[in-house]
Amino acid sequence: MRVHLINPSDVAFGIGVITPRWLYVLAAATPRRFGDPHVVDECLELLDPEEIQEGDVVGIGVHTSNALRGYELGRIVRERGATVIFGGIHATLFPEEVQDHGAAHSIVKGDGDVVWGEVLTDCANGCLKPLYDGGRVEAGEFLPARWELMPPGGYLFGSVQTVRGCPKHCSFCSVWRTDGQQPRQRASDIVIEELVELRRLGFRFIILADDNFYPVTLEDLRLAEQQKNEQRLSELRSIRAERFELMERMADLPGDMMFFTQITMEAAEDPEFLDAMSGARIKGALVGVESVTTEGLKAVFKEFNVAGDSLVRQLKTFQKHGVYILGSFIFGLPTDRPDTFRATVNLAQAAGATFAQFVVLTPFPGTVDFQRWEREQAKDPVRVDGVPLTRYWLVPRHRRPRLYIPHPSMTHEEIRLQAHYAWKNFYSLRMIWNRARTCTKSIRSRMAFLLVSKLYLEMYGKTGIATDSARMGRAAAWARWLARKCLPLFRTAPMPELQMPAWPSVPAPNTPRECNEVMAVVP
Repeated sequence: MRVHLINPSDVAFGIGVITPRWLYVLAAATPRRFGDPHVVDECLELLDPEEIQEGDVVGIGVHTSNALRGYELGRIVRERGATVIFGGIHATLFPEEVQDHGAAHSIVKGDGDVVWGEVLTDCANGCLKPLYDGGRVEAGEFLPARWELMPPGGYLFGSVQTVRGCPKHCSFCSVWRTDGQQPRQRASDIVIEELVELRRLGFRFIILADDNFYPVTLEDLRLAEQQKNEQRLSELRSIRAERFELMERMADLPGDMMFFTQITMEAAEDPEFLDAMSGARIKGALVGVESVTTEGLKAVFKEFNVAGDSLVRQLKTFQKHGVYILGSFIFGLPTDRPDTFRATVNLAQAAGATFAQFVVLTPFPGTVDFQRWEREQAKDPVRVDGVPLTRYWLVPRHRRPRLYIPHPSMTHEEIRLQAHYAWKNFYSLRMIWNRARTCTKSIRSRMAFLLVSKLYLEMYGKTGIATDSARMGRAAAWARWLARKCLPLFRTAPMPELQMPAWPSVPAPNTPRECNEVMAVVP
């Protein structure tokens, strides 16, 4: 019985931007008696069905965007005699659909770190259950990924998770419902061990793939103090102290390593935290700006953000502390007007955002937006090729509508074209070069920044809902070429002898801390 783990994708780019962490965590959760699992990431190369033999076990992880391809794979490998097991956020939300469309023998809901070993054992013993619930495991049970199973040169960024869950409740996001609002934070030891392992393999650039790297805000602390909730205040202070410990330890990793994460806007009000991020070489962060207007923020339950000139000042605060921003903006909100799109691009540029993404409002399952939209659709159902619009992911990509939620004053085509304008304008050669001058020092670095910016545009700006299938194919071809050119900029010589840095840290005598890349062995 051979175990296969598959990350489905409609498009193979040859090189992936970020390691799909769940694949290699499930590889670690696979009991060693079953041998090393065969890991397939279709973002790199599509599955060869001939590799699946009768009696094998195939684990397929799906989210909404790749569910249709995942179901196709499930049917293919089941016809070859394999046992098919689905997991992932979409399988957690729609287990019956996964069974019906993906030919699943079994479905795993929730976290797979612990339950996956039980699933495989039951499969080997002939007593596989139709449904398993992994729940939300405690942080101490999070497994480190088996990065040694990665294909050499397959990815630009490594990834490590330090915390799951987000205390916010944004209407367009499902994280707080699926991963919970209580942050589950890993101890710094295990995080540093994974970072060291990735540097041993030659990764310099690491994504801290967290739902929210800033789980405790200063406002959270103030509220707990005002309420005289000593237990809550103690918990929050403990989480915050552990964040600072982790960042202090990251500063002792080799000096060529750089980190990127996802964070909320409120971190701009916390200079101590931003300075710690800079000291840890967390050079960039995706910040969910979402809307540049107060009305837009209210529409997505994100009133804790600011708008207008205050927003520009907050975004610039990150850069002043050495943290560059990937601003994320949503188009198609009911409060958007025709002038919103240009205003958004202008604000992103004025605020000094290094990168930006302009996504069109899409109702993803598990979100407040989706529930609201589903209720509205029930009054006057719409179908596409016989499929309810509220199950749009079951429609082939080229047949799906451009947008799903009607706008009160603009047509879908107007919104699509305006979103296309935003991507094209922000990532024009002139704008990229101007930004490169603010965040790089050499011509070589600026050229690298240009390449990476164009790669980001091709992979995310031209393969989403704002484009058609023909353009998507051309964008994928360009992305493959650009990714190959970018790989040497991201990867470096492996350091197989690298050891865990000593803790507490003691800099080497007569050696500036920021230049010290000699790692001491923990006794």
